Amino acid sequence: MKGSIRIGSVRGVVLRAHWSVPLLMLLFAYALASRTLPGYAPGLAAAVYAVAGVLGALLLLASLVVHEAAHALTARRAGIPVRDMTLWALGGMTRMNRPATARAAFVVAVSGPLASLVLGGALLGTAAMVDAALTWPIPVAVLLWLGATNVMLGVFNLLPAAPLDGGRVLQAALWWRTGDRDRGERAAGRSGQIVGTALAVVGWLALLRGVASGLWLALIGLFVMVIASAERRWAEVGTAVRGVRVAEAMTTPVVTGPDWLTVDRFLPEVAAHAGHSVLPLLDFEGRPSGVVQVRRLAAVPSGRRESLRVRDVATPMSRCTVAAPDEQLERVLDRVASEDGGLPILVVDGGRLGGIITAHDIGRLVERHRTGAACDAPPHRPGTGEWGPSA
Repeated sequence: MKGSIRIGSVRGVVLRAHWSVPLLMLLFAYALASRTLPGYAPGLAAAVYAVAGVLGALLLLASLVVHEAAHALTARRAGIPVRDMTLWALGGMTRMNRPATARAAFVVAVSGPLASLVLGGALLGTAAMVDAALTWPIPVAVLLWLGATNVMLGVFNLLPAAPLDGGRVLQAALWWRTGDRDRGERAAGRSGQIVGTALAVVGWLALLRGVASGLWLALIGLFVMVIASAERRWAEVGTAVRGVRVAEAMTTPVVTGPDWLTVDRFLPEVAAHAGHSVLPLLDFEGRPSGVVQVRRLAAVPSGRRESLRVRDVATPMSRCTVAAPDEQLERVLDRVASEDGGLPILVVDGGRLGGIITAHDIGRLVERHRTGAACDAPPHRPGTGEWGPSA
């Protein structure tokens, strides 16, 4: 996720934190110190509430790490490559390859909520024991708050709506029942759209009634709705490209540009005539060296354009999505979803650029599948569609 930095690792899995995490922790610490703790144990010094609020927020952050680590470690035990875990304002996300079986998908999906529920129950039990043995109201209040929050987190994530864990459980169950993974993903996406809309409406109505937490619920609902819509479209793509080889979807010949030109020459001599927003680059020997976005070239200050070469502004090949002509497009798109690369896909054969697959090419396959057109129709030629920027 953009805007995140590495803060550590859990059993070899990289752990990242988005810039929104400190803001989230500050809000939780403030709410805990200003309302929850004074209500449970009144009459104490403000400093006591502040310290306990910060400690509670940090422990909640650790709880989110436990939730995501459960996903990541379960996936690794199932043989699924895991890239990293990222904490952010609305919880966390774990990037991994798609599970190969419905059983693996189910086990990975349910592991996070189960970890939160077990942790929440343990915290509530600990709070009861501390309350019975000692007269420490502040630790008891913090433990009760943490336990209840983890239980709510586990229950909420089991809602049958993508991208929540419950949506993944629903998708895995339908996949197991029908044998069609994409059908399960589409159903989970539809459910996510419905649940997200309902959460947004309920949150908005609560906000109108003066309940400040309604804003948070509305934001979560909008997030669920947007991501569910995107996942539903992605499932449609998966169905459309099933059985399609890269060579059957690529555009050829490809409009390219020399990577050794300076920016002030490349813009008028190449970009102005190409008609595309993204261009593959070739080195002196005719081998692909990367991809450049025209808007990034246009953003280079005029004083640097004479000395700066295009390859210094481009996305290098190490960060581009590269595929062979005989690869299955579905597997290549799985890599796009799980790695840092993105569209366009550069089709390389024997070290030479043989074609390119853009967002327009993918959209053409989806539309062809919807209309039932033959999948062996010739690909479009350059200039008939826009090229999306690489991710």
